[in-house]
Amino acid sequence: MSSSDESSVHWQTWFWRGAGHLFSLPALVLVGAQIGFAALAREAGFSLVQSLILTLTVWALPSQVVFVGIVGAGASLPAVMLAVGLSAVRFMPMVMSWTPVVRTPQTPRWFLLFMSWFVAVTAWVFAMQHLPDLPRRGRMPFFAGFAICLTLMNTAVVGIGYTMLGAMPPVVAAMLVFLTPIYFLMALWGAARVKADRFALVAGLILGPVFSVLAPDIDLLASGLIGGTIAYGLGRLASRKAAS
Repeated sequence: MSSSDESSVHWQTWFWRGAGHLFSLPALVLVGAQIGFAALAREAGFSLVQSLILTLTVWALPSQVVFVGIVGAGASLPAVMLAVGLSAVRFMPMVMSWTPVVRTPQTPRWFLLFMSWFVAVTAWVFAMQHLPDLPRRGRMPFFAGFAICLTLMNTAVVGIGYTMLGAMPPVVAAMLVFLTPIYFLMALWGAARVKADRFALVAGLILGPVFSVLAPDIDLLASGLIGGTIAYGLGRLASRKAAS
């Protein structure tokens, strides 16, 4: 189909094209991880309704796990809110890079804000891989079809897993939860377009364990800030050498 024909495709068609990627590898990996989360939530004493609401409203697996862990430890509500909020700070640069890709002059601000809620790691990587190749008017509905349906599907998966799996061993549940970061570490490495991206991944892998021991309260922030700065500098240096 030519680009002019693609640009005339109806909004609903783009939506269902995006939804058609629900059975791609990233989505299936997330399904397995959410099954693990369902087992963890049940083991921690959360009800089925609480687990479903947590999945649907937080919609970020690490934040969901943080929520379950810190509530299970008996933390106060402000502490829970702070911990989950800090774990979601990483989405800010994702939304900032996603917005100019999907936005058009006709996109209502309220809809852009609404759809930014669905920008999590799975949807963001999917968007950065697929949307640049699509006509601009089809990008938002395509993303909406994938992201909204992915959220609803995984909420249903948590409900089914919670009901049917019973008492899954915690070790197995934790292994399923870690499917997502392992997969996306490999996906981000493969999708890296400049050397600084890969430098940042390596720096994070090295500095993360170091700061988890030296400064466990700010390990993610410190490893991201320092590792990202180092990666940026190395990337600039590599670019200058390549240009010379």
